[in-house]
Amino acid sequence: MPQLQIATFNLHAGIDGWGRPFDVVAACAELDADVVVLQENWAPEGGESLACLIGVSLGYAVHEAALCDAAVFDPPSGPSRRWGPSGKDQRSARPLWVTDRETLARVRPRRGDTSARFGTWGIAVLSRLAVSHVETLDLGRLSRDNSRLRAALFAEIDLDGYPLTVVGTHLAHFVQGSPILLERLRRRLPPTREPAVLAGDMNFWGPPVSLALPGWRRAVRARTYPAWRPHSQIDHIFVTRALRVVSGEAVRAGRSDHLPIRARLALAR
Repeated sequence: MPQLQIATFNLHAGIDGWGRPFDVVAACAELDADVVVLQENWAPEGGESLACLIGVSLGYAVHEAALCDAAVFDPPSGPSRRWGPSGKDQRSARPLWVTDRETLARVRPRRGDTSARFGTWGIAVLSRLAVSHVETLDLGRLSRDNSRLRAALFAEIDLDGYPLTVVGTHLAHFVQGSPILLERLRRRLPPTREPAVLAGDMNFWGPPVSLALPGWRRAVRARTYPAWRPHSQIDHIFVTRALRVVSGEAVRAGRSDHLPIRARLALAR
């Protein structure tokens, strides 16, 4: 039966915790996946998104959805070798701000930093396989969530003549109400008798997500966050019973605060 390799990766806008860029193309090339689901896809105003850069460089068709306005700040002079600031400086000095334009306008002068670059922050599905249809599902907004919108991308993919649905998403943190988003998403997911994959940064641990998605199972069990010393898995690939998991793992690639994960899947029939 036909197989495919799928990966999901939170890019953190292609920067580390100081704002130093890393090579997102090289990181995604290392994943060597037929389909890649991306979160925190950064697109500067008037410029090309990270997803498009990866797609052009590695031969993927790109489907993306912007979720919120964002700003990226250049790194300070002489940052340490650590991934980013620690302690009380972690929030105020962070290089990626995801919020509305009005708040971003206040953030810039407060930092005393004129190096802010404005743009959008979102999700994407990249595929080397033929895609027949893509739909963006609006999951709404949560009052505690900085993002103005949460959404899922549904892509219908041709796997050697067999239809496969890939759903890519990035949910809010569970303290912001991600179980509400999970329930909204669950009601729109394909039946579990059909070949389908749900992948993304769920900001929630595997067992409670599994309880929220009856009939779906985890393809990868590996710690993903924080990348430098992971203690939790909040990035997931879930599959229906129509798919068989051949392998699954976390991958050391890039300089995001999340480790990407990948799985090799095969049709079960």
